[in-house]
Amino acid sequence: MTANQIARKSVQSLRTLMTGAQDQSSIRLNANEAPDSHRSPDDSLGLNRYPEIRPSGLRAKLAELYDVSSDNLLVTRGSSEGIDILIRAFCRPGQDSLITLPPTFELYGYFGQIQDAETISVPLSPAADFALNANAVLDACTDETKLIFICSPNNPTGNIATYRDIANIATAREGQSIVVVDEAYIEFSQQNSLAANIDAHENLVVLRTLSKAYALAGARCGAVIADETVIDILAKVLPPFSFSTPAVTYVLQALGEVGLAAAEAGIARIVAERERLLHALDNIRCVERIWPSHGNFILFQLADQPAVLAHLKSRGILVLGYGDQPGLKNCARITIGSPSENDAFLATLKDFETSVMKKPSG
Repeated sequence: MTANQIARKSVQSLRTLMTGAQDQSSIRLNANEAPDSHRSPDDSLGLNRYPEIRPSGLRAKLAELYDVSSDNLLVTRGSSEGIDILIRAFCRPGQDSLITLPPTFELYGYFGQIQDAETISVPLSPAADFALNANAVLDACTDETKLIFICSPNNPTGNIATYRDIANIATAREGQSIVVVDEAYIEFSQQNSLAANIDAHENLVVLRTLSKAYALAGARCGAVIADETVIDILAKVLPPFSFSTPAVTYVLQALGEVGLAAAEAGIARIVAERERLLHALDNIRCVERIWPSHGNFILFQLADQPAVLAHLKSRGILVLGYGDQPGLKNCARITIGSPSENDAFLATLKDFETSVMKKPSG
């Protein structure tokens, strides 16, 4: 099996952590829990008791949401925890490497550094609209490359990677590398999730999150979707009781019929605002270049980035600036806000043009 060829031997030898029985109908004297809540005799959450070691109800609900088997899904505290446990499970400290495609989500390299795994960068080119170059990724791999991270839609560039390119990489690296596709923003695109393709590629892993499209960033709920063998390996690394009882309760409520309908409407509003902003930014002189986006954000390049960002900040508007970061020189990223927030952003950019920028002579 591919995953067992790649996973760290020390992780493979771990037994999957289990705890005492959690039968709610029994007298529980086996887990060193408090017998009552000390707060209210009718505490409906039962916070004096440990939550499930793995939230089975939430796992089933997320599997339904993403149209996969529960056996192919692991609930994590946001997709960031999925990144962390993947690196800890598959990269031997000081020996193995992972590949990232900058500019991209910085936590891939950050968690790699914590694990003392080498990060090999395969930069995306602004001139090519940051398109994935599958051949360049494969050329950068070594015998010790255990993970390849592909963010699609990519943060911060907003572009997507094709299934053909990802499949070619996964096929070429079968038995050698796990290919991780981070789909944190996929709900804002017209792309289908690659979760439907995990049966075709045993070394394909898909990350999902409720933070963006479902407006649940504070709940910290994500999922790793993969071959069952990969899920079993990652379950050995994931801490027990990692998802609290209140979080499980709230997320399940939010994923009910009413909550899902609200999320769908919210996604549509954000996409409409994104398109409106893309058009509006095209008519602002201090904006030199705008990249198309399939996420809930827009990347653009500014003529005088420090001055523009300072002007926005003086008006209480914060956007993410990149300075001289490779591939992102003088660029900034704006997250799509509410219509009124977006209007304030546009008005402040126009004010910068009239009050700060030098008008053309003549």
